[in-house]
Parts: sequence; C-alpha cells; structure tokens
Amino acid sequence: MIEPRLIKDEPEKVRTMLKARKSVVDFDVLAKADADRRAIQVKADALRAEKNAAAEKFGQMKRKGEGETPEARTLMDRMKELDAGLKGLETEQPKAEAAFMAQLLLVPNFPHESVPPGGGEADNKEVKRWHEPRKFDFKPKPHWEVGEALGLIDLNRASKIAGSRFPLFTGRGARLMRGLINFMLDLHTKNHGYTEVSPPVLANLASVTTAAQYPIHDMEMFRTRDPDELYLIPTAEVPLANIHREEILDVGRLPLKYVAYTLSFRREAGSHGKDVRGLIRNHQFDKVELFQYVRPEDGLAALEEMLGHSLAVIEALEIPYRVMALCHAELSLASMKTYDPEAWMPAQDKYREIASVSTCGDFQARRGQIRFRRDVKSKTEMVHTLNGSGLAVGRTFVAILENFQNADGSVTIPERLRPYMDGLDVIRQ
Repeated sequence: MIEPRLIKDEPEKVRTMLKARKSVVDFDVLAKADADRRAIQVKADALRAEKNAAAEKFGQMKRKGEGETPEARTLMDRMKELDAGLKGLETEQPKAEAAFMAQLLLVPNFPHESVPPGGGEADNKEVKRWHEPRKFDFKPKPHWEVGEALGLIDLNRASKIAGSRFPLFTGRGARLMRGLINFMLDLHTKNHGYTEVSPPVLANLASVTTAAQYPIHDMEMFRTRDPDELYLIPTAEVPLANIHREEILDVGRLPLKYVAYTLSFRREAGSHGKDVRGLIRNHQFDKVELFQYVRPEDGLAALEEMLGHSLAVIEALEIPYRVMALCHAELSLASMKTYDPEAWMPAQDKYREIASVSTCGDFQARRGQIRFRRDVKSKTEMVHTLNGSGLAVGRTFVAILENFQNADGSVTIPERLRPYMDGLDVIRQ
C-alpha cells in the first residue's frame, strides 16, 4: 500500500494518481476517513496526556497529605471523566482505522515515471519484438483442434469432471506439460540463480492481503468453506510474497530470488464470452513464478533482469514474441511498472500474453511489513518486491501447438524441450 501520510501531506499527488490509474477509490472519501482516524488519535493523545498529568498531580497531593481536599476530589472526578472519554475513543478508534484501511487497501501504487500514460490496452507501448512469425503453407488450426486430434487434451471430459474452463491433459500432452515445467525450473535455477520452493497453494487472509490480491480481487479468488476461509492462490506470487512477511532481513541476504511451480486458480468472473474454448483463460492453470526481494535502489535493474529471465524461456523455445510496456490504467493494483511478453499465436493471428513481469516497489512490503537493515546502526527500510511469469505453462503449451504444428496434424517439439520428452522430436497421431 502507499504511505498513509501522503493522503494528508500530498493530496494532489494522490488525487492525480487515482485519476490516472482509473481507481475505484473516491479521494474525498479516503481523505475524510484519514482525517477521522487522525482526529480520534489526536483527541485520545490529548486526553491521555491530561490524565497522566492529573495522576501525577494527584500523587503529589497524596504524598503531601492533601488527598482528601476538595481540590483532590475534583481532580479525581476529572480523572474518571478522562477515563470514560478514553474508553469511548478506544471503541471508536478501531472502527475508524478499519474504515480508513478499507479505503487504503483499494488505493493503487504510484506508476514509475517511465510508464506510458494511457487509459486502456491501446495505450500500451511495444518495446521489443523477437523472431519473425512462421509463414504457413496451410491454414493453421487453433490449439484445441490440434491438441484434441493428437490426444493431448480432452476438454469435454474436463468439463464433465469440474465444469467449463478446466483442463485435462492426457498422455503425451501431460508429458509435454511436465516437460515444460521441468525445463523452466531447470533454466531459472541453473542459469538465473533462483532458489526453487514448493509452497502451499492455499493462503490465509493476511497472505492474500500482503500480495495485494485482497480486497481488490476478492471475487476472482476461490476459497474454502471451512472456518479458516483459506484462498486458493491465483498465482504463486501470493505465497512467495509472504515467505518473509513481518521479518527484518539483513542487507547481505539481498537480493533473494525464488522460483516456484504451482497450480493456480482464478474465477475469471469478468471474462464471460472471452476465450471460452481452449486453454487461454481457465479457472485452473499451471504457472512457474519468479519472485525477488531487493534493495530499493536495485528495483528497476532487477525488473529488466527478470524480464530477461522470462524472455530467455520463450527464446529457448523459439516462439516469436513481442514485449508490451503497460500504461497507467493497465497496471495491476500493486505494480509501479509492468512488462507483458506476448507470444505469437498463428491460429488467432495475434500476440497473446504469455507472461507478466512487474516491480511493486515497497507496496507489498508495506502491507506485509517486510523490511531490511543496512547495518546494525541503521533504521529499517522496506524492501522492494518483484514478480514475474517464468512462464504461464498452459499458454506456452498453446504457443507450441499453434506455432509448431505441421500440415499432417503433427507437432514438432522445440529442440531445447526434447530432452524432457525422452528425445521425442515430433508428436504424431
């Protein structure tokens, strides 16, 4: 979350940002909630100070034998009034803080100055393009037709098991998914210096709040029905962002770089009618996630590094792509700068997002109180956090089926992936 002091100290900066980000937050409501909780705190501090002064004075009077004088009794009565006032404020204060926090948790991060301005997807800026798309001498088929014909996926039976927008990979399709996951994990751990972790895929409220998924995406997440109200993670970013929650890290440990493969779950509540066929937009999907904790001064360099790690996977698989820098309105709530690598999908005749790489500055760290200390004499500072796809496995599967399909219905396996497929170079019927 942003620093709360900015609402009072730099209101126009916050107001301008909310407008640029197309935020749902009304600044006037936010500012009033902030003023209300501050007013209660000021009043409580004043009553507490008066009570302490009165108690000290009464103690002095007792020591002088003046504890039963009219003045002492008046002082005692005033102390009782102050006690009652403080108790009332102690009831009001949590409510005021909760009302303020309900607004503050909806406030997005400030975009970095290098982020392109804009109010929608059309304002995103292309910053890189790699590899010319293949020119087919036949009309390329969509991935679901290719995959079902080869027995790699069975979406009808997946729907019977769980409903629409769930995948079922079978035979060599399941092997291809496993191969992609292992290839990505090996690349990031052996070549890019990440530590592999296998985290829970259920997370508590504190964890989804720290990762800035709650409350803004509350309706997008699945949750359990038990009293704990655990959430099924929408991405491994959630557990990775919480490994060091409420910790003070030694600067010598930074950067901390983690990679995790997990299943991820999203309701896709706002996507009715979009990508209803195939594997592009499912409720359950496989993802390899990258995450870093860094010093503030290293955040932007780490973003470029992480983008390179994500692109290294796409290039190794020889999938044509472009990279889009997202504009103000397209950034996620926590992001201050985001790149979206998009893979070429020939059957759709367009690029589609296959990864997303973001720096969140201290936004998540402030929610989770994740700090570091430069030396024993230094004050603590918030770390900066970054997250990125390394990659979305299902969409990579889609890109391979569409880009490497052949006229006879077979699919050529990218060379770097063949060791993970027992040397198989072509999937045939």
